[in-house]
Amino acid sequence: MNGTPDRMTLPTEVSLTVNGQCMSAQVPARTHLADLLRASLGLNGTRLGCELGQCGACTVSLNGQSVRSCLTLAVQAQGASVLTIEGMADDPIGRVLQDCFIEHHAMQCGYCTAGMIISAHELLQEHPMPTGEQVRERLSGNYCRCTGYEAIVVAVLAAAKRLAGVWP
Repeated sequence: MNGTPDRMTLPTEVSLTVNGQCMSAQVPARTHLADLLRASLGLNGTRLGCELGQCGACTVSLNGQSVRSCLTLAVQAQGASVLTIEGMADDPIGRVLQDCFIEHHAMQCGYCTAGMIISAHELLQEHPMPTGEQVRERLSGNYCRCTGYEAIVVAVLAAAKRLAGVWP
């Protein structure tokens, strides 16, 4: 109102490690992590669905914990380590999850897949041999309108077995 810019709209430098690479960008303080990843860093694998934190499409790993990047401010990731779907190709668990999702037809339109894989990745780190119920519980916050979830659960369980060496 008095001609001075609102401090929430002034650019803020955010430096973080994304998929193992140090990155930084100037963004307004109100910028969400999803927008930083997509618009500023060009990592479009993180999807924006509901933008209310309910669908899970925007899920990324922030310091090893799954977060909704549509609700997390970019400044909250200052100095943090972020893992997105683009980084899964270089991650042993992520690579196996991606392969199993393909092999078990666990995606149709693919919109929810990135968030599903990030959530499943965290689960397999905590519980290398989860039960079907544990998989369903962990993925319950990720919406999929195409698959009916059963193929996704099968894919995650197959990935666990493959990582444990009990299934090819």
